[in-house]
Amino acid sequence: MALLYKSLSRRVLLTSAAMKRRITPDARQILLSPPLISIDFPDIWNSSSCLDYSSTATSYDDPQSTTVIDGRVIADEITSGITSEVRRMKNSMGKVPGLAVIMVGERRDSQTYVRNKIAACEEAGIKSEVSSLPDNCTEDQVLNVLSHFHEDPSIHGILVQLPLPQHLDEGKILSSVRLEKDVDGFHPLNMGNLAMRGREPLFLPCTPKGCIELLIRSGVEISGKRAVVIGRSNIVGLPTSLLLQRHHATVSIVHAFTRNPEQITREADIVVAAAGVPNLVRGSWLKPGAVVIDVGTNPVEDPSSEHGYRLIGDVCYEEASRVASAITPVPGGVGPMTVAMLLLNTLESAKRTYSFT
Repeated sequence: MALLYKSLSRRVLLTSAAMKRRITPDARQILLSPPLISIDFPDIWNSSSCLDYSSTATSYDDPQSTTVIDGRVIADEITSGITSEVRRMKNSMGKVPGLAVIMVGERRDSQTYVRNKIAACEEAGIKSEVSSLPDNCTEDQVLNVLSHFHEDPSIHGILVQLPLPQHLDEGKILSSVRLEKDVDGFHPLNMGNLAMRGREPLFLPCTPKGCIELLIRSGVEISGKRAVVIGRSNIVGLPTSLLLQRHHATVSIVHAFTRNPEQITREADIVVAAAGVPNLVRGSWLKPGAVVIDVGTNPVEDPSSEHGYRLIGDVCYEEASRVASAITPVPGGVGPMTVAMLLLNTLESAKRTYSFT
């Protein structure tokens, strides 16, 4: 048995060393996250899996002990790298990446998100186009716009702004986005490749991709840790749980039908809250020292605010910041990273199209 443990321990150390070598960035690497296929290691089970991995109880009553993970700063660093690569592409071959956005209806929040994405494209030197359709448009009209962008060689990424009006078949429309231009990463083939070990999707969904990059750049170890994802939407919850699993976390999903969600969440080293429910996660839900990624962006009325509302997350920040070792704020946490990942996916699509390295 001693020899078995020695062999397994040596293999784990070799695996960790291999992972560190593989994530060492080169001069033009923008993200620290490695290709998924490069970290697909075989599962090695042994009797030590039955040991108690519960963490020691550490007090985090002092709010100053909590690190605020600043998504704006990290997103700016990534966008700077993207801008440099776009400039290099333009100088080398006279072409730039192109992003098309399809927006249906006049939801205020969707309009704000689209404006932010277009502004980010302009800042990075990426071409952008927006096609706005009325709320009562037909499915065929949306598909016709999609077809137009599919045939446009200057467009390398297509984003359908969600949510769509209820009369439209969201699944059908997202599945119709051509795989090589699916920079949102929602195509079933991209999602399927994310779920399967040994496969590399063409694009990772932007918000989950941003969450992982926040963790890595903040020095948070993912491999071997317990992670809980609250929410199981196709946009955030599901792909985030799959991505954490690909990074070797032990993942649980908490949803509306989960019994004892507080108890399950309290066991997590990493908590990703993506339920779309304001202040759902209280301080009592968290294990002392947990790392909290708050994906929620919930508008609440606030007459004192410039726009008449303000954004709050799915996590009660005041309570969580007294328990967590690190936490993302809302706004200024995951949101800027989502936009940065969209720009990066668009750049990667253009590089692939032009065989630009």
